[in-house]
Amino acid sequence: MTASIELQIERFAPGFKDLILQRQTSTPAELEAENPNLVGGDIVGGAQTLKQIFCRPTCRLVPYTTPLPDVYLCSASTPPGAGVHGMCGFHAASAYLKRLRI
Repeated sequence: MTASIELQIERFAPGFKDLILQRQTSTPAELEAENPNLVGGDIVGGAQTLKQIFCRPTCRLVPYTTPLPDVYLCSASTPPGAGVHGMCGFHAASAYLKRLRI
């Protein structure tokens, strides 16, 4: 799989392969063995189903809150899910600020 990904990138960025100095690949089982939170090697915190949006880690109307009043979650396991976009933190902060206004 690594070779096919590199070839695809090379199509759009000629010379890419020549810049690779080293690579490391891991199977899903190896990822899970290294970190038990990565069940099945899943690095994005599980399936992004409607149920998971509201039931992660527990069923709550505001998925960023926890049973502890001033502890909020903003990880890839919270909506809108994994990715490098910062929206999990934005929504967690917004939920906290909304709570402060009440």
